[in-house]
Amino acid sequence: MRRAAAALAIGASVLLLAACGYQGTVAPTAAGVSGKPVKQATTPALPKGDPASGKKLFASNGCTGCHTYAPAGSTAKIGPDLDKLPQYAKQANAGPLAQFVQTSITSPSSYVQPNYPNVMPTTYNKLPQKQIADLVAFLTQK
Repeated sequence: MRRAAAALAIGASVLLLAACGYQGTVAPTAAGVSGKPVKQATTPALPKGDPASGKKLFASNGCTGCHTYAPAGSTAKIGPDLDKLPQYAKQANAGPLAQFVQTSITSPSSYVQPNYPNVMPTTYNKLPQKQIADLVAFLTQK
């Protein structure tokens, strides 16, 4: 009987010592996962764009009335200076330049450059994918 009591006392002290130095927090974990996976919103891939067609679309859609952009010969100050698009894309941390530009055209409220009003029309998301691709090609040409 004494051996059983001694073994129990040794076991209890080992457990107590093992737990004394632990500083972490133990949290329960889920037994399983249920539900359907949620698809992340992604920017759809565009067809190859034509910068020359994009330049015409930039002018015909009124972009020159709000934005400065040297390749278009525009100097308007209502919207962000599009000559600085690479800088804005880095600030937004919203993916590669072409993706940032595409999102800025189709969902302009997703990132608004500081010190500019959120006034870009949302109707450009209704343009055909080829026209959006042409605008992106024009705005991201080097």
